[in-house]
Amino acid sequence: MTALAITRVDIQPTPDGGNPFSDQVRDSAAEFGECHALLESTELEKWGNLDRCPTLAEALEYWRGSEYTERQLFMARQGTDLVGTCSVTLPLRENTTTASVNVLVAPAFRQQGWGRRLLEHVEAVAIRKGRTSLDGYCEVPPERVDRAGRLVPAKSGAGGLPAADPAVAFAVAAGYSLEQVERASRLALPVPPDHLTNLAAAASRQAAGYSMVAWADRCPDQLVAQYAVLRNRMSTDVPTAGLGWEAEDWDPARVRHDEQSNSRGGVQTQVAAALHQGTGQLVAYTVLTWRPAAPASILQEDTLVAAEHRGRKLGLLTKAANLTAAQERWPAARSVLTWNAMENGHMLAINTLLGFKPAGYEGEWQKRLG
Repeated sequence: MTALAITRVDIQPTPDGGNPFSDQVRDSAAEFGECHALLESTELEKWGNLDRCPTLAEALEYWRGSEYTERQLFMARQGTDLVGTCSVTLPLRENTTTASVNVLVAPAFRQQGWGRRLLEHVEAVAIRKGRTSLDGYCEVPPERVDRAGRLVPAKSGAGGLPAADPAVAFAVAAGYSLEQVERASRLALPVPPDHLTNLAAAASRQAAGYSMVAWADRCPDQLVAQYAVLRNRMSTDVPTAGLGWEAEDWDPARVRHDEQSNSRGGVQTQVAAALHQGTGQLVAYTVLTWRPAAPASILQEDTLVAAEHRGRKLGLLTKAANLTAAQERWPAARSVLTWNAMENGHMLAINTLLGFKPAGYEGEWQKRLG
C-alpha cells in the first residue's frame, strides 16, 4: 500500500501572493483549490446545497490567518489521490492554551483509519504549540437526529447527537466529549413585511429609552469603540457550556481588521444595533452576512443583548430591523441560516417567532490534554 503523505498547504499572504506568475504560487493555488473542492463536495453530499459552505475567496481569506489567529491547513495524499484534509486553528491573543481541529476524508477513503491518522497529525501540531485543550465540531442533518435510536447527550444538559452517526462515533472514539449542541435554523425568504413590522412594533412598546442604529459593512467611527466592547462581550455572554473559552480581546483595530477581512473575502455585512438613550451606549447588536458568490443564502452571525439591558425585547427589535434591511439590500436571498445553543431557549424563542425552522444540529466537542 502506498504511504500516506501529509503536507501543509501554502496559503499566500496577499491576494496575488506577491508574484502571481511563479510556479510556487500556481502550485499552492491548485492545492488549495483541490482542498476546497473536497469541502464543497462534502457539503453537497450532506446538505444538497452550498448554503453553509464558504466561497473560495472567503475560504482563502480565512486560511491566511492574521495577527489574532494562526491557521494551518494540511492535505493528505496516497500517491496522486487526495485522501483528505486536516487543519488546526490557534488563537494568538487569548485562549492560547486551546486549539480547534478538523478532519475531512474523501468518500473513497472513509472507514479505513485515515481519519484517525489525520486527527493525530493536527493534534500533534497543537501539542507542539503548547495547546492543552482541543475542540472541534461536526454537523448532523435534522432527519438523522429525529430517527436516532441512541443519542450522545451534551454535557450542557441540552440536546444530543446520534451515537451511530459516523462523525459522532469518530469523535467519541478519539476521546472527545460532547460539550454542547447547537441547533441550526432556517428562515425562508421573503418574510412578509407586515410580519416584521408587527413584531417590531410590539417589541418597541417594551423598548422605551432605546433607539435603533444600522450600518452596512463598516461601523461608523463614532461607534466603533462601543461596538468593540460588545464584540468582546459576545465571547462571554452567550452559552459556551463547559468549553471554558476566555473573553476575546476586541478593540477598534480588531473590528477594522475583521471588516477588511470580510471585504477581501467577498463578504458583505448588515448590522442593526440598539443605542441606550440615557447613556449614549450601544447595548445590543445583530449581524447578517451575504456573499454575492452564494446569493441564495444569508448567514445570521452574532446577536447579543448586554445582560443589564435584557428583558426589553431588544433582541427581537434588532433582528426584525436587520431582516428588513437585508431583504431590501440582498433581494436574491431565499433563506437565512442561524445557529443557537440548545440551552439558549430565549434566543431560540425569538427565532421561532420570526419564523425560523429547525435545519440541523452542530456538536461542539472538547478534549483536554492536561
